Amino acid sequence: MNSLERLTKPIEGQKIFSAELPDYDFLRQCVRCARCLPVCPTYQETGLEVQSPRGRLALIKAVEDGKLSFENEVEEHLYYCLDCRICNSVCPANVPIGENIVAARAAFGERVGRPWWRKLVFEHILISAERLGWALGPVRLYQRLRLPLLIRPLLRLLPGRLAQLRQMEILLPRLPARPLHKSLAVVTPARGERKYRVGFFLGCMMSEIFAIESQATVRVLAQAGCEVITPPKQVCCGAPQDDQGNREQLRKFARKNIALFEKIGELDAIVSDCAACSGMLKEYAELLRHDSDFAGRARVFSLKVKDIYEWYDHILPTSLGRNGSQPLAVTIHDACHLANAQGVCLPQRRVLNRMQPVKLIEMAEASACCGSAGIYNITHPEMATKRLERKLKNIEMTGASVVVTNGPGCLLQLKAAAREQRLGVEVKHISQLVAQVMEAA
Repeated sequence: MNSLERLTKPIEGQKIFSAELPDYDFLRQCVRCARCLPVCPTYQETGLEVQSPRGRLALIKAVEDGKLSFENEVEEHLYYCLDCRICNSVCPANVPIGENIVAARAAFGERVGRPWWRKLVFEHILISAERLGWALGPVRLYQRLRLPLLIRPLLRLLPGRLAQLRQMEILLPRLPARPLHKSLAVVTPARGERKYRVGFFLGCMMSEIFAIESQATVRVLAQAGCEVITPPKQVCCGAPQDDQGNREQLRKFARKNIALFEKIGELDAIVSDCAACSGMLKEYAELLRHDSDFAGRARVFSLKVKDIYEWYDHILPTSLGRNGSQPLAVTIHDACHLANAQGVCLPQRRVLNRMQPVKLIEMAEASACCGSAGIYNITHPEMATKRLERKLKNIEMTGASVVVTNGPGCLLQLKAAAREQRLGVEVKHISQLVAQVMEAA
């Protein structure tokens, strides 16, 4: 190429535009420093550049540059990401890597369409606690009739991809007889003096699968002086839809939830005991920033949102429990969408350190993904199993008898492993442990 050709060569830049594609300036901010490589779960396991955060950003940029087309192969690399956001926590350029990847998934979904099963699950089932409850109805009956004793041996014989049915069956704990959204009062009064008035965002999985855990949350909040308002007819926070690239559905949920909580009146906080929910609710402001009707309302809403760890850190007394109680060795698994997406790392540790019988033992890679990652342990079981094994080794090395977390996917994954492998460790939602300590005092 001669000097004249170099001077007249078109300037490289964005050639492909789509409403959902990541901001091109964000993609250009990646300086390829490699800080994200050693922390990325998929890069740790594969050693492949294309399975690293910067590799995925390079793929997306190549699409926007017009060098790669919207093809299923590119989309597959994007979905191989666990969306754990740990890359965000180490990026010196503050590139929102995880957000860019899920935005690109949305763009691909809009361009090439979504498979039928994604439409079924994320547009008709995982849209509210009520809808999830309908889907889980046969599972409740299956468990009540004690069919697992008969079916589980048969599931072990299934070949190939059908073997995933066994994994799905193992993951489910014993479902509560009644989901929490059907039994929890709209208003739970504070015990004693009312100090706070909070809205409670009851997640779909927390209501349907972890009703006991969320009931403990409400008890703790009430005992700490909170009047708890749980609006009926809440819909999904939208985290599953965001993960699977359906942002149109996500925005509908965001508008509905914002309007629902606005009807409650003045609140000190909107609290969620699900890390995925609290993380997604905080993103409503960014999600609806271009919506003329909801941009301001979304900012007000998101600023009110507190993860349960943050709120406990704010409202609980400086000392919990009784001196002289038998020490309880506890370790923390930080849900990805708590530590990495929200940057909430200290409140949970401060809360545990207030508990007199608790001895906090930190595990290695506390905020590394356990492999659950929404439905990742179903869509990518081999990689999910590797991440789970790594997490279990880190838990075992602590010697702790209790692991606490507040991610429903994490609870499913870790509880199932503890049951199946007889690990001798209890997996608890943080609210269960706080309630246990407070009620024993």
